[in-house]
Amino acid sequence: MNRAIIDVYALHTVPPSNLNRDDTGSPKTAVYGGVRRARVSSQAWKRAIRLAFRDLLDRSQLGERTKRVGESLAERIKVLDPELSDQEASAMASEVFAAAGLAKAEKKKSEAANAESGYLLFLSHRQLDNLAGAALEAARTGIPLDKNRFKALAKSDHSVDIAMFGRMVADMTDINVDAACQVAHAISVHAVDNEFDYFTAVDDRKEDVAETGAGMIGTIEFNSSTLYRYATVDVNALHETLGSATATQAAVKAFLIAFTRSMPTGKQNTFAHRTLPDAIVVRLRDTQPINLVGAFETPIRETQEAGRIKLAAAALAAHTTAVEGAYGEQPVASWVTQVGEQTSVLADLGKATTLDELVNEVAERVELTLGQPA
Repeated sequence: MNRAIIDVYALHTVPPSNLNRDDTGSPKTAVYGGVRRARVSSQAWKRAIRLAFRDLLDRSQLGERTKRVGESLAERIKVLDPELSDQEASAMASEVFAAAGLAKAEKKKSEAANAESGYLLFLSHRQLDNLAGAALEAARTGIPLDKNRFKALAKSDHSVDIAMFGRMVADMTDINVDAACQVAHAISVHAVDNEFDYFTAVDDRKEDVAETGAGMIGTIEFNSSTLYRYATVDVNALHETLGSATATQAAVKAFLIAFTRSMPTGKQNTFAHRTLPDAIVVRLRDTQPINLVGAFETPIRETQEAGRIKLAAAALAAHTTAVEGAYGEQPVASWVTQVGEQTSVLADLGKATTLDELVNEVAERVELTLGQPA
């Protein structure tokens, strides 16, 4: 099997917004190249991608990350045996996680019906279904489901989102899954200064003209930016976890669409910030992933002749050519989906296509790389 790494780059402009807040409610930022940049954390965008997967993949291909594992498992046990009472199903679910050593130690016996893990536990829907079946079998045969059986069921039938983003279980490291995908924090290609929106809200029932003033007042912090976004997918690692060329192809297609179309929803109702990227560049490599953020170490400064998007596109195109030329890192294949004249310089980096064509052609190359028919 050949080596295959998919690098995805995007220039993405957003209007005044607060996509991803810090603990004070301010838009997240980072210092890069000596200036403060707008930032959207990788966790925020990965969450958006995972949510987008729900519209792109069958539920059986996805997972569930929750502390409320007992509740989830009890519901599945009840589906398998509707004659069980809620209490009986919950008791079976609690025994599974107690046997695995993952239930909260401080949970009282009377609260066993709502067993929680001590942290967010990421399991695929198929793994949870398998555990429900095993729990029911254990109850009927009287042979308890032990830790080794739990591990065996948790190490097979991985979902796409687990394979992409990984799973870490501190108390049971042998069921950990290495992530096949890495997502960088998105940062603005230019310096930013956060601004404040002072707002008022009127009380609809204050009809007495003698009473003036707002029902409430407040401020919301925001900024606007052109973001550089980057992610990489190790196709070989993804295939190893999923165990199927067909599943790997489907996962790659879903990821490319979700990466492009998803967006964190912080303050979305306030700012209506949903946009699509100005450009997407996908490069298939057989050596290593390459983040090209160095294109923006010197912050973009718009001029009367050219705005941020045009200058950012030119900087990314030039830096890509320079880095790959210096290190002999020519991609196996490359595709570009870009909008308008401002990003037309990026079209020289690969085959110019629509997003649908890009996704399908990348998937075809994945199939060839894996050496198996989809």
